[in-house]
Amino acid sequence: MKLGIVGLPNVGKSTLFNALTKAGAGAENYPFCTIDPNVGVVNVPDKRLEVLNDMYNPRKKTPTTIEFVDIAGLVKGASKGEGLGNKFLAHIREVEAVAQVVRCFTDNNVTHVDGDINPLRDIEIINTELILADLSAVERRMAKTSKMAKSGEKEYIEELQELELLQNSLEEGKNIRQLDLGEQGQRLVKELQLLSAKPIIYIANIDEGDVGTADNEMVSQVRKHAAGENARVVTISAKIEADIAELDEEEAGLFLEEMGLKESGLDRVITAGYELLDLITFFTAGEKEVRAWTVRSGSSAPEAAGKIHTDMQRGFIRAEVVSYDDLIASGSISDAREKGLLRLEGKEYIMQDGDVCYFRFNV
Repeated sequence: MKLGIVGLPNVGKSTLFNALTKAGAGAENYPFCTIDPNVGVVNVPDKRLEVLNDMYNPRKKTPTTIEFVDIAGLVKGASKGEGLGNKFLAHIREVEAVAQVVRCFTDNNVTHVDGDINPLRDIEIINTELILADLSAVERRMAKTSKMAKSGEKEYIEELQELELLQNSLEEGKNIRQLDLGEQGQRLVKELQLLSAKPIIYIANIDEGDVGTADNEMVSQVRKHAAGENARVVTISAKIEADIAELDEEEAGLFLEEMGLKESGLDRVITAGYELLDLITFFTAGEKEVRAWTVRSGSSAPEAAGKIHTDMQRGFIRAEVVSYDDLIASGSISDAREKGLLRLEGKEYIMQDGDVCYFRFNV
């Protein structure tokens, strides 16, 4: 599961990526510092894993992860090949969701590609380029489908109607993710890898002095725009997060406490990205290891078992399941079993976030 970090040049994308991954990606003050995308695997913060670790005291503790991809800064005209246009757009096609970093800070030492700070304009530039790229893809498909539809075959006539709907919406400046599409429309979106269909969160990169305070005017503008798309906004100071990332766990905790913060901005970004991808976490726990696993919301028990090993999915018999809350309230797995809170679930069971599982299988 990959989440692409996008934005105009010099908005703090690579600084954020560095803080997320401590990977040392380039973060220089000039456009196109990031050319080939950097990929970092990041642990998903989850206090439940820590509690389970204390309960079982295993030899190993393993968190679940999410991948972040730092994609080159986009400029106006990317859909027509400006800047790193085509390469940039191709990299976005490879991710499942998008985190758009929006500059909401002022710093005369950090240039802006358009000369001044205007977050709504920046958002519009990127959204417009994605929409134009999608429009081009839809029109190419329409040209092909139109020829096939002349045969009178219902399949091609219906597809052409769906493509016209997409074309009209894109020409009106609407992102595909804002449309309520039927099964055929969703199929076309997937086949054409439409960029504006990808779910999005906006990351408002603010001044260091604004951390822990009320939203500044620029952040308020971003929130208002995001509300119109039913999208989330996370505010961070990428520079501060980069500094925190260099501290050990205890020092970072003290730093956050001094600033009156319960968690880092990075944790909020990671959690928001995880939720954006429609992912849930289940756990396995024992003396050897306590581990968090990721599946898509709506996954069945056999599919979850397959995340551990394909043989477990192939030979799935049943799952022993207890919710995290019930397990913690009981104090131990044996007490949960005695109270009837440990359930036996079959192949049709749909996994819930926080399930603690033991899978039985035979191959």
